[in-house]
Amino acid sequence: MTSSDLQEQLNLRAVTLLQEDADKIQKLIEVQMENLATRYCPLYEEVLDTQMYGFSREVDFAVRAGLVPEVSGKLILSELERNLAVLYEALNKKAEEREML
Repeated sequence: MTSSDLQEQLNLRAVTLLQEDADKIQKLIEVQMENLATRYCPLYEEVLDTQMYGFSREVDFAVRAGLVPEVSGKLILSELERNLAVLYEALNKKAEEREML
């Protein structure tokens, strides 16, 4: 196995691990979206924010270590951030609706 083959395997493994972690956070977002109509939980927001921060640090490390191209890391992170923004928008809308009642 050549060093370029090893580097390619490391890069693929790093992207796979990042995607697995991103999928876990996405699942948290989906669960909260499903429960949006029944309850609002600020603690859940804190968990998501903490998970997102930790994940952004993982991506930063992988990029700085040369395991993941910067574009790929930013793409994975921005997709999660968009989904999280949709969740927060829905939560804010729900809170506004409650205030009107």
